[in-house]
Amino acid sequence: MSDAKHEDTEMDINLDREALTSLCHKVLTRHGFSESNVEAMSDALVAAEMDGCRSHGLYRLMGFVATLNNGGVVPDAVPVVEDTAPSVVKVDAKGGFSSLAFQQGVPELLSKARANGIAILAINHCVHGTALWVEIERLTREGLVAIACNPTQSYMAPYGGSQPLLGTNPIAFGWPRGDGNPYVFDFATSAIARGDIELHRRQGDEIPLGWGVDRDGTPSQDPAEVLDHGAMLPFGEHKGSALAIMIELIAGPLIGDMLSIESSEHDQGKGSLPYHGEMIIAMDPARLTGGSPQQHMLRSERLFDLVKQQGARLSSERRYQARQKHLEEGVTLSRALYDDILELAS
Repeated sequence: MSDAKHEDTEMDINLDREALTSLCHKVLTRHGFSESNVEAMSDALVAAEMDGCRSHGLYRLMGFVATLNNGGVVPDAVPVVEDTAPSVVKVDAKGGFSSLAFQQGVPELLSKARANGIAILAINHCVHGTALWVEIERLTREGLVAIACNPTQSYMAPYGGSQPLLGTNPIAFGWPRGDGNPYVFDFATSAIARGDIELHRRQGDEIPLGWGVDRDGTPSQDPAEVLDHGAMLPFGEHKGSALAIMIELIAGPLIGDMLSIESSEHDQGKGSLPYHGEMIIAMDPARLTGGSPQQHMLRSERLFDLVKQQGARLSSERRYQARQKHLEEGVTLSRALYDDILELAS
């Protein structure tokens, strides 16, 4: 497939995986990110784009560059891995993006999880702008069950409130399924990911009621008002709010890092991507099942089969379908987004 070709609309651009990766490399290298950071960040962005997760795909390059220009990220950061306890590994991202810090911490996390049955990777002082499921899938490929979460900035009001206080605070979970695709979910504790509201603003579209409120706490369909003056809302009312608070605590103070409100204060209104910490928990079925791990893990397939027999969809199935489609046909970017990215690369 060629690097880029016009679609029938004469507007959209079709790119294969290699071309997407090349485009990310050009932009990030142009702006001074080190080779190791470029590789890690590009892998995460391209994975999201290939899986149809546009809010976490190449669109994020603009936020990456804006954050760099704001002084909000260290482009050549070298993470430092620290062995702090038999089941704990900490990585100081040194102000860089989380993708490289995660990659650097994985070998020790795997070793500790296999030795002890469970291990925690705590990433500190990182900037985050990519999907958690990319990290989760990395661990499920090793046969581990995994959970990841992080605070963001104070974008969301708690249930019953109207002012931004909590982060959108994503949480992700992964369950390995042998040679097949793992069972994975990854979602914000807000009604929708912030990136999806940003895409609505970019496209000039209204957002559905229930995603956010305006500066007066009134439900709003104006993405700019919600993002710039109002607040996002939690999913599931008090349930999403409680989960968001849990994530604030266990991926903030518990690992010696920031709450979302503190991350916003650190940003000082510059509009950079969130600077905070991240917690990853990895569990090894070989240690936890008490024997015959493969037999016990296979029991989960009954549950998955029964879910599908009811006509329900397992989490991530759409992503896997999109991944296969895009591997075969390439990914279509809007001409406007493609031109914006090219401008960043020039």
